[in-house]
Amino acid sequence: MTDTPHIMIVESPYYKEIADRMIESVLIELKEVGATYERFEVPGTFELPGAIRMAIESYKYPSERKRFDGYIALGCVIRGETSHYDYVCNESARGLNDLVLKYGIALGYGVLTTENGDQALARASRDNHDRGGAAARACLAMIDLKRKFNLYPR
Repeated sequence: MTDTPHIMIVESPYYKEIADRMIESVLIELKEVGATYERFEVPGTFELPGAIRMAIESYKYPSERKRFDGYIALGCVIRGETSHYDYVCNESARGLNDLVLKYGIALGYGVLTTENGDQALARASRDNHDRGGAAARACLAMIDLKRKFNLYPR
């Protein structure tokens, strides 16, 4: 990557320990490539697509807003006793995918969907599944791909 990418990180700290582990890994990955970033918190995973859409829509006023080269969505949904889990998982994933397809954004998907807290902690840990780091690397790879197709004006 030749130009320094500027990334929007949108995170749901609903499960704080899990969110902290994921963001730690994301920031390590971004630092390695010299990327800049801005962090935004949303109440839950369901709100991730809406926050990113707000940022995309703000591009209508480029003189007033800083453009993001890529996005990283971080959250965790742990199965409970009701069907709420299924709705949140499905709709947040669908919403993020819709943004990718509609706007062609570079998105790193870091939403954990697990059966219990132990699974979530394992997937959030840098020394285990490292899903935060994987989301950052995916975002950076997609930014690089967009640049190869000359889809960024830089």
